[in-house]
Amino acid sequence: MSLSNIFNVAGSGMNAQSIRLNTTASNIANAETASSSSDQTYRGRHPVFSAIHSSMLNGEMGIQQGHSGSVGVRVNGIVESDAPLQARYEPENPNANEDGYVYYPNVNIVEEMTNMISASRSFQVNVEVMNAAKQMVQRVLTLGQ
Repeated sequence: MSLSNIFNVAGSGMNAQSIRLNTTASNIANAETASSSSDQTYRGRHPVFSAIHSSMLNGEMGIQQGHSGSVGVRVNGIVESDAPLQARYEPENPNANEDGYVYYPNVNIVEEMTNMISASRSFQVNVEVMNAAKQMVQRVLTLGQ
C-alpha cells in the first residue's frame, strides 16, 4: 500500500465515524421523547459499515490493478433498531394514549455514550494516521536536499 492510499483509507474511516457520531447524537437527543403510539415513537438508529475492497475501486481512487485487500470503509446505510419500545404507564402525561400508556424510544443512553466515545476515539486515531502519513511524505521530500 502506498502512502497516498493511506490518506484514502483514513479519510473513509473518518467519514464513517462522523456518520456514527451523528446517528449517536440523534439517538441521545431523542432518547426521552414520548409518543402516544408505538408507530410514531422514535427508534434508535445505527449505521452499517462494510470494508471497501480494492477490486471495487480500480480506477476510481487510483488503486492499481492486482492489489487485493481492504482499502477503506463504506457506510451501507442506517438501520432502525428492532429492540422493543418502552411502554410506561403515565396517565397524567399529555402524550398518554386512552389506556394511559406513553411510549419511549428503544435507546439505551449508556450504550449510546459508549458508542460516542468509541466513534470519537476511532476518528481521532484516523486523524493521527493521516498526520503520521503526512509527516512521512514530508520527510521523503526532504531526503533529496
